[in-house]
Formats: sequence, C-alpha cells, structure tokens
Amino acid sequence: MASQRRDSDQRPSPEALLEAARRADSPAGHLKIFVGAAPGVGKTYEMLSSAQARLRAGIDVVVGFVETHGRAETEALVRGLEVVPRKRITYKDQVLEEMDLDAVIARRPKLALVDELAHTNVPGSRHPKRYLDVEELLSHGIDVYTAVNIQHIESLNDVVAQITHVRVRETVPDSIFDRADAIELIDLTPDDLIQRLKEGKVYVPKQAERALEHYFSPGNLTALRELALRRTAERVDEQLLTHMQANAIAGPWAAGERILVCVSEDPRAAGLVRYTKRLADRVHAPWTAITIETRRSLQLTDAERDRLADTLRLAESLGGEALAIPAGGRHIADDLISFAQANNVTQIVIGKSNRSRLFEIMRGSVVHDLVRRAGNISVHVIAGDEPPPNANSSVQTRARSEPFQPRPYLTAVLITALGLGIAELIQPWFGVENVDLVFLTAVVGVAARYGLWPSLLASVLASLCYNFFFLPPIYTFTITDPTNIAAFFFFMLIAILVSNLASRVRVQADSAIGRIRTTEQLYAFSRKLAGTATLDDVLWATAYQAALMLKVRVVLLLPQNGKLTVMAGYPPEDQLDDADLAAASWAWSNDRAAGRGSDTLPGAKRLFLPMRTGRGSIGVIGIDDDRTGPLLTPDQRRLLDALVDQGALAIERVLLVEDMDKVKRAMEQDRLRSALLTSISHDLKTPLASVLGAASTMRDLAAGLSEKEKLDLLATVIDESERLNRFIANLLDMTKLESGAIVPNTAPHDIGEIIGSALRRASKILARHKISLELAADLPMLELDAVLFEQVLFNVLDNAAKYSPPDTLIAIRSRRDGQSVVLDVCDEGEGIPPGEVEHVFDKFYRVQKGDHVRPGTGLGLAISRGFIEAMHGQIWAGNRNDRSGAVLTIRLPIPLQSKSLDTAA
Repeated sequence: MASQRRDSDQRPSPEALLEAARRADSPAGHLKIFVGAAPGVGKTYEMLSSAQARLRAGIDVVVGFVETHGRAETEALVRGLEVVPRKRITYKDQVLEEMDLDAVIARRPKLALVDELAHTNVPGSRHPKRYLDVEELLSHGIDVYTAVNIQHIESLNDVVAQITHVRVRETVPDSIFDRADAIELIDLTPDDLIQRLKEGKVYVPKQAERALEHYFSPGNLTALRELALRRTAERVDEQLLTHMQANAIAGPWAAGERILVCVSEDPRAAGLVRYTKRLADRVHAPWTAITIETRRSLQLTDAERDRLADTLRLAESLGGEALAIPAGGRHIADDLISFAQANNVTQIVIGKSNRSRLFEIMRGSVVHDLVRRAGNISVHVIAGDEPPPNANSSVQTRARSEPFQPRPYLTAVLITALGLGIAELIQPWFGVENVDLVFLTAVVGVAARYGLWPSLLASVLASLCYNFFFLPPIYTFTITDPTNIAAFFFFMLIAILVSNLASRVRVQADSAIGRIRTTEQLYAFSRKLAGTATLDDVLWATAYQAALMLKVRVVLLLPQNGKLTVMAGYPPEDQLDDADLAAASWAWSNDRAAGRGSDTLPGAKRLFLPMRTGRGSIGVIGIDDDRTGPLLTPDQRRLLDALVDQGALAIERVLLVEDMDKVKRAMEQDRLRSALLTSISHDLKTPLASVLGAASTMRDLAAGLSEKEKLDLLATVIDESERLNRFIANLLDMTKLESGAIVPNTAPHDIGEIIGSALRRASKILARHKISLELAADLPMLELDAVLFEQVLFNVLDNAAKYSPPDTLIAIRSRRDGQSVVLDVCDEGEGIPPGEVEHVFDKFYRVQKGDHVRPGTGLGLAISRGFIEAMHGQIWAGNRNDRSGAVLTIRLPIPLQSKSLDTAA
C-alpha cells in the first residue's frame, strides 16, 4: 500500500515543467558548447565535423567565425560550408577581422558556427565580448555551435591560475555555460596532446617549446583535464535531474552520487552530519541534511529544539544543504524515500535506533522501514558518536514562561454550563441519547480555543454533568444500569480523545500562524536589505528589525582600523563599558558567543554573537534587556540566528561593493599615473631635447651659422618652450579641476571678442590651416570667465589643427538655439572613430591617427569639459554629416538679464 501511495503521489516537479515549457516556447536558438581541457585537443575540429554532419542532413549551416590556426585538417572541414565574410576594423593602424554579426543575422541560417567563445572583440565592435555576440544570435532564433577551453570559465579562473601559475584574462560567465542546451567534452590524454604540440599541430615550433616548458606540463594538463571532466559532469547531472523531475521519473539514476543524511533531535545527529561530510568528500558528491517535521516535532523540549537547530547549522557550515520539510504521510520513511527519488539521491545516512524492541513493534521503526523500502538507494545505518557530557550550548537560553491564566479554565466551566442548559432544553424532544453530542461539541470548542488542559477540565465536567443530570438515577453520581456505566465510560473516553485531538490541531494551527508571521517579517526584512545601498542603512535596518522582533536592545560592532567600533544600535547607543567591549572583542577574535548567558565573560551586560558569512566573521551583534538571567528562548535564539545571517550577508554585500569601488578607483589612479608618466616622459622630454639641441648648436657652432640659421634655431627654442609651457599649464589646470580649486570669475562678455582673442593666441598652431568664422548677428552677452573660455577655445582649435591635414578648413560657427548659444568648431580630418566619441574627453586619451599627428598630452579636451561645466555649459564631440571631419559643439546658457533685455527690445 505504501508503494502504491508513493507511485500515485509521484508527480512532475512544477519548477522543472515550467523550465521545460519555457525552453519549448522560447523563440531563442539552441546553444551547443564544445569544451576542452586545453588548446589543441580538437574542439574546433569536432565542431566542424558535427556541422558537416548537420549540413549533410539538410540543415542550413554557415560559418560566422572559425579560426583554423593554419591546420590543414581543420581547413579541409571548412570547405563546403558557407563562410560569412568577416568584418574588417581598423584599430591602432592595424586592420583586424571580427565576425560580422549583422551579416550573420541578416543571413538567418539555422545553425551558425562561432569559434573561441571567450574572445575579446576589437574596440569599436558592437559587443566587447564574443559570448555577447552569441547571445544576440540566439535571441534571433539562430542555433549556435561554439567552443571554449575550461580555463576560460569564470568560476574556475582562480583554480586554473593556482594550477598553471597563469592568469587567464578572457573569461566567460558560468551563466553562459549553464544555459547551454548541450555540452560536448572533447577529451585527449596529456601524452597525446603533448605529442600533437611537438608535431607542430597546436603552435609554431618556438611557441610550442615555450608552452611545453610552462603551461603544457603533464601535471597541468592532468589537472585541467580533471577540471573539464568535473565541470561537464556537474552540468550533465543538473540536466539529468531536471529531466527526471519534469517527467516524474523515480530515482535514483546513479549517474552521479548524491547523499542524504536524516537528522533529528538525537544528540548523536551531529556525528551523522560529520560522517556524511567525510563520505561526501571521499566520493566528491553533494549532500543534504534533512529533518521531517511531524506532530511530534511540536512537542519537543527547548533543549531538543536547540540541538536540532544546531545540527542543521552544523550541516550548512560544513558545506551541505539543510532542509526541514513537513511530513506528507503517516510514515517518515515514505517521506524520506519520496524526497530521495525526486532529487536523485543515491545514498541515505540514518542513525541507528536505540529504542526497545517492544517500542518498535508498537510504533514501528523508521530505520527498518527505510531499509525495506529504499529499493536501489543505499542506506548507511550509523551508530553515531555520543557527545561529551559537557557538550552543551555555549549560550544559555531562557525557559519559555507561560504563567497560569485562570480565564481559560473559567471559560471552560461556563461553556460546559451552557452546554448543560442546552442539553436540558433539547432532552424532551431528542432524548437522552443525543444529549452527549452537545457536551462533545462544548469540549471540542474549548479545545479549539484554549488548548489541552482547559479542554480536559471541560471533558471531566461534561462527563460529571452527563452522569448527574441525565443518567438514572438522576441528580446523583450513582449509576445502576450496567449499560449506562459503559455509556458513561465511553463518553468520557471519547471526550478526552476529542479534546486531545482538537488541542493538537490548535497547537499546529498556532505554530503555523506563528511561522507564517515570522516568515513574512523575515521576507520583509530581506526585501528591505535588498533595497539598501549604504552600510549605515543596512546596519540600522538590522538593529531595528532585531530589536522589534525580539524585544531587546541591539548594538552592532564592526572592525575599524583593527578595532571593534559601535556602528549602529537600537535604541541608538555609541559607547560600551569595559566588560562589554572585552566580551565583544573576545567574540570577534574567537568566532564564538561571549557575554551575558554564555560560558565566556558572563559578567558582561550584553550577549555578543559573531556575525558570519562564507568568508568568515564580519562583525558582532550585542543584545540585552532589563530582565535578569538568559536573554532568549530557544525559538528566539533561532530567530536571532536568521536575522544575523541575513544582516551579515547584506553587510558583506555592501562591503564588497565598497571594496570594488576602491579597486576601481585604485585602478583608475594607476592608469592615470601610468598615463601621466608616459606623457611626461615623452611630452616633457621632447621639447626639452629640442630646446637643448638648438641652444647647444648656437653655443658650439655660432661662428659658422648664418643669420637665418640662427633665427631658425631661436624660433625652435621659442616654439618648443611655448609647447612645454602649454603642457605644464594643462597639468596645473587638471590638478585644479580635480581639487575643485577653479571657481569661474564670470561677467558679461561678447563671445565674438573672446573668439578673436583665442584665434590670435593660436595663430602659430593654425598657420597651416584656413579659418572660416561665421558668427550670428543676434548673439546676446554671456556670463563667462573670459580667461577660462579663451583656454577652452584654444584647446579645441589646437585639437582641430592637430587632427586635420594642412591646407584644410577649420570652421567656427555660432547660432542661437532657444535659451542657449551654440558654438561649433568643425575640421576636415578623418573624424572620430565611432567607438571613441565619448572617450575623447577622458584624461590622457588620444585618438590614434598615425605619425602625422603632433603629439599631445591628452588633457586639452578633458580640461575644456571641466571649464565649460564650471560655467554651467555643455560640450560634446561628434562627426560631421556633410563630409568627413569632426565637430566639437559648445552650448552655453543665456543669462536671465540678457533674456529680459531681448524682451524689452
């Protein structure tokens, strides 16, 4: 019967069915990844072989991008396949080839081949990484075959670096690997791969020799091969489990090991968890600790509840998954087997029972039932280790105080009296045979509302009333008829049983309601934490929520400069006494509870608990109240653990974001420092060398130089000195901008006058160019800092002259656009590459245009943007629409005074 019940209950997993339906209904293409342990194992070869087979089957196949590396056998497989021409992109005076994504999408084949999934695209491409190109192809319904080496998987990057001592820079997110519809592992033994390398089938001879000495050692290749096998096996195992759940297939299919350990409140359960951890490590299998919540679970003592919660926390700390699921049937063994079959568990670990044989005969044995019904699942029955006598919790918990309340008992008496009155009224019409139902109804009502003990009182009173008022002789407790004795006995028995069952239902309902309320509060707390972005907000939310749910005072301490510091509290509190600080420091240093109610420094006012994440302790939480003795009940301790875990994860998330920002800032500083040193080494050294050369020539060869040659040398000294002066001025201006030291000294100015002054100052730079000036006649006066704006125009004109050929036109045009004045500076150069338009205003950024371009610092436009924004304007760059060339546009607001003058005119 049990097996029939399990078969009837075996239904497909809703999550697996939804996933299968999503994949079936999705218009996206299918992805197949060919995975290898190292370059040269034959991924591209196998991908092309599979594509040729699909082509022979009538499938429309094109090559989006395949790198043959000059291997004849690989090039032979490309023949016969349609190859989409590659896109040619110019970058740093080199022409590079990339996959033409738009051409492949426009071609819309059934299957596209895209090699080297982890490749970084040339700047200027639509996507920075090739796996993003693959995702776009899939979104257009195109199936994709691609190839990748295991060292490029993001989660394995650190492991590969540790094995090979080479940090792989090009990585692919694990989500791409996990979303693949098919994974094919291309495996080759290390000896065969090394032989291919020696034969020149992987790299050219010199490169192959270096690879053999470093990356392609037998040890490295063996470790990488194991990584590839394991990662592929994990993905295949996930697909197998999803297939079994979607098709309601009862496990196990022992394609991979999965272990389940059954825990309870038994003191030996912790030993079972440790045994399972060792077993899982030996077979390299995932494992889960599970407890089944039955009606008996509600009757556990506080110590037993604590022990069970500690066992589940132990399982999580050892790397397992901890679950508590409600009982679905009468037999715990059936629930365990149903879970095991649904999750493809191959081994179950359970503790040996120490109950008597008589108890097992009367109540049954979970162990015996599990062994008999497990089928193909292996069952390990372990005696477990007895804990040491002093292995108690390090934190004392407070007993749940339930003071005696007379009201439920008085209400039980009144309800019984009311039932008696109703029974007296209906007896003449319905007879004494139905009177007992009235009393049973009263008993059930008391049990459902007030619990077990008031209902037992109601049961006794109802039995006595039934005997005294309705069983002859009435108005006495004497029973003369034997049948009435039986009736009275069974009435009392049924009343007690019904009251017991009804009170159990009430306890279960109250427990469920309390659990739902707690879950809702924890869920609201988690959502609040997810929406916080600063550390102060996270700390405040954690302290407030803990104080609200536990009715205690809370302080949170985090390490600051090597010392624990109070960061938040509710109610707010900034200082702790010496005893509390000592307890908090001990809890932080030893990763254990300390302070009030613990076995370490119990004289402290507060109880301090470490806040842990997977990376270790990140802080300490302290709690206290005005009562004496232990602070928390076992249920409150478990609730505090949940709150602390959520708060610790949120704190870690914020700290990680801050660390990432610091790393980004440090990288930016390093990049700027490197760019500055490079710029100084070139742009400072070059004019100094020219000045030094010209001056030394005039000193040493003055007698032999003509007057014209001397003037030319003097002009060189002056020009290079002016160039050096501009360079130093740019550095000083950028330093002032970043420090916020520049405050514009604005006043009404005619923009035409400032443009004329800038043109005169830049006359030497613009000497080899034609200048066109087109200024609108109706331009109002603008609030400008004349010095700063002239410097902006000088930098913009210098940039235009630098990136446009000699004898070309530089046009300066102005116009009024609504409440602004717009100024355009246009040149006739090659323009700005599409991917670099936004970067031209970055510090030390210079567009690569070849040797004809005069060198610069890459600061001019960055300074111009800073000056313009300081004057509440805007500046941006773009390319001309009428011809080749760049255009830099400046937009300045018209002040209110000028607007009013225009209106009056």
